[in-house]
Amino acid sequence: MSDTNIFKVLADKQRRDILVMLKNGRMNAGEIAEKLGITPAALSYHLKLLKNADLIMEYKQKNYIYYEINTSVFDELILWIGQFGGDKK
Repeated sequence: MSDTNIFKVLADKQRRDILVMLKNGRMNAGEIAEKLGITPAALSYHLKLLKNADLIMEYKQKNYIYYEINTSVFDELILWIGQFGGDKK
């Protein structure tokens, strides 16, 4: 994981909404901004934080940049959180 605090990044509802949208596959910035109803500048800020936390990855394809979830970070988080499940007797 990166040095960015993932929990602070995930604390914002719009960033969580972006991740939910991306769970179904890649999207470009225009598609994301339209679905969220936010400006390109606001979206750019959210995408930057998500990228710095390694929660999303970007891919350039022709004239577009596509974003998708980095599932390996979520797998790592799930393993870490699983440590607190306690004994089930």
